[in-house]
Amino acid sequence: MSAAPLSGDQLPEVHTALPGPASVALCRDLARSEAPGINTLAAGDEPALVWRAALGANVLDVDGNRFLDFTSGFGAASIGHRHPRVVAALALQAGELLHGLGDVAAHPARIELAGRLCALAPVDDPRVHFAVSGADAVEIAWKTALLATGRRRILAFDPGYHGLTFGALAATSRREFRAPFAAQLSPHVARLPYGCALERVAELLRAEGDFAAVVAEPIVGREGVLLPPAGWLPGLSALCRETGTLLILDEILTGFARTGRTFACEEERVRPDLLCCGKALGGGMPLAAVLGRQDLMRAWQTGGEALHTGTFVAHPLACSAALATLDVLAEEGLAAKAVEIGARIAALAPALPRGATLRGRGALWGVELATASAAARLAEALRRRGLLLLRGGPEGRVLELLPPLVVTPAQLGFALETLRHELADASGVDQ
Repeated sequence: MSAAPLSGDQLPEVHTALPGPASVALCRDLARSEAPGINTLAAGDEPALVWRAALGANVLDVDGNRFLDFTSGFGAASIGHRHPRVVAALALQAGELLHGLGDVAAHPARIELAGRLCALAPVDDPRVHFAVSGADAVEIAWKTALLATGRRRILAFDPGYHGLTFGALAATSRREFRAPFAAQLSPHVARLPYGCALERVAELLRAEGDFAAVVAEPIVGREGVLLPPAGWLPGLSALCRETGTLLILDEILTGFARTGRTFACEEERVRPDLLCCGKALGGGMPLAAVLGRQDLMRAWQTGGEALHTGTFVAHPLACSAALATLDVLAEEGLAAKAVEIGARIAALAPALPRGATLRGRGALWGVELATASAAARLAEALRRRGLLLLRGGPEGRVLELLPPLVVTPAQLGFALETLRHELADASGVDQ
């Protein structure tokens, strides 16, 4: 049996056990050829879902089961999967220039995108440095801070997620990610609790004086959807200015209307020195960037070889997809749509079981359960009903709600009613 073709605005339809037989068979094939730990096998090498197609807020697996994707493909599909504007832009670009020449030769889509990003950036006199992933962008921002200030140290926060490449991993907080490589990670990273008293930050920055930058998420994403106390981000920005320390904001997940603003830092009128963005920018294609003050970005100008680049940097297809994505965000009013989504999700609060909390902004929310096992049971119950969610936070206790911004009212209503029902059932289970 197979589900009807995708239209992107459909409700879920699940007609097999999960994962279904085709997913199981394909996962077994994959296990024979792909390295463990970077494939679609679940914990304990158990088979997982295998996606076949996606459109809008819908995902179809190889068994014909149709789901609502409340992960937005790790946040990359904020404008929905396979948006027709992005698909058309990719087709046009592929017919003209499929691959560029990295840092050696530009192309029209790259030039146009650089200008449009600078026009959107909440950064003074911005310039863009393209990256191939979010972690790559974090490392570019870190390198910029070191080059521009001549200082060595970075202050990061716990919890915080900035990627898993060696440089970015030094700023990422989760022990499980860091432990196997701890001896090789940069020793120049200090760490404080996210949202801690600003006096602690001030004491550290003033006492040691060798901090090139502070790196922070305006809203912690993967590590549990944590909002800082009101005024914390502006206060952090002021401390950075006072001590000559650069402020790097990691907006890789929160950028491009996810929280109801183009960038989350605009909620409190914070203007960072360097801003990392990615995920939603590419409309499903791999692309990231650092937006930084021109006086800082001049530190990269060596007159010789590029100091940080790659074969696929500012790839023509990715840049064309990004231009289409920016058009969709503006023309479809998706920042306002995120605010509307947030208001409906916030109304879940009375349905929470004892010990659970709900927090978020715009279309980025987390439901924290009392235990990881309770969160795992709830996530699996929702998956059986056709709703795909990821668990986050250091202990896996947070169900993260990241619907595509094009989710329809009917789809959102189904998802929230399903979540209410499952939360009601969970309230009778030992958390």
